[in-house]
Amino acid sequence: MYEESTSLAWRPLAVEDAKASADLLNAIETVDKIGENYNEEDTLQELIDPYADLERASLAAFDGDVMVGYMKVRYKPSAEEVHRVLLDGGVHPGYRRRGVGTRLVEAGVAAAKVLHALHHPTLRLVVDVHKGEHIAGVAELLRSQGFAPFRYFQRMEHLLGDALGDAAIPDGLQVEPWSERNDEDFRLIRNEAFKDHWGSTPMPVDMWKNKITNQTFRPEVSFLLRDVANGAPAGMLVTMNWEADTVATGIRDAHFMLIGTLRDYRKRGVASALIRHALRAAADQDYDRAVLSVDSANPSRAFGVFEKAGFMPKMRYVRWALEV
Repeated sequence: MYEESTSLAWRPLAVEDAKASADLLNAIETVDKIGENYNEEDTLQELIDPYADLERASLAAFDGDVMVGYMKVRYKPSAEEVHRVLLDGGVHPGYRRRGVGTRLVEAGVAAAKVLHALHHPTLRLVVDVHKGEHIAGVAELLRSQGFAPFRYFQRMEHLLGDALGDAAIPDGLQVEPWSERNDEDFRLIRNEAFKDHWGSTPMPVDMWKNKITNQTFRPEVSFLLRDVANGAPAGMLVTMNWEADTVATGIRDAHFMLIGTLRDYRKRGVASALIRHALRAAADQDYDRAVLSVDSANPSRAFGVFEKAGFMPKMRYVRWALEV
């Protein structure tokens, strides 16, 4: 057990902490190197998440005006049998191994129980933590609190350039870019296509607006495939970009955040066509790299689809879980 700094002030997060949160996350990135940089607008978007109850389920540590650690818990708007909440957090590199992380994890588990009792009291509760496998000290901390690794996710990357070919669209389908008119089709595909994916629950409109169509959303590199015969949506791809990453690294990434195909259109090359089309569009719009994350146990064998499209694995993430 490590001695905790007694000079720190502790309180729940607030929307006014957006700048301090961004500064902390950028300090963490300098050591952990997970490829995530933030500006104030990015962290504000997370603080106003409709499913993050800051008063009941967040905690931040301050050394004067500097935030040196935080945690927040996100609950699920809907769940069946098991309610999985996500515990997120981090500690400034200069304040690690002082007990700060232990206090934050303990507070997170306690807060998860509070939210669970409010929203899904009849279900089982599992607390999840999602962290890069290489980050020093994470495994030690989480194991000490009863968490165990149980699932892995792979970050994959694809360098963009003139060598990309044109994308062939499957017969009977046509491609269209995102617009306000078809936004609901995108959300419908996300909710239906991910029904058989681990841990996925329907994304309501308020979550969709907060997590997807926010300031990082790139509609010009987000596409939908539609059935020409009946007008039904078949599949979609959503691209996002964090300007803070470009400022910090000089590399402009197109993050393919959502790729989904409705069940009736699977095994027709829908996902592959969307990926190829988006790769070409991203290259034409001067993105340097395409990035995505895939569940290692994805039921649609997405890893193979992405590998065939030219993506290479770069970093692995661990999903840790604690059944409460």
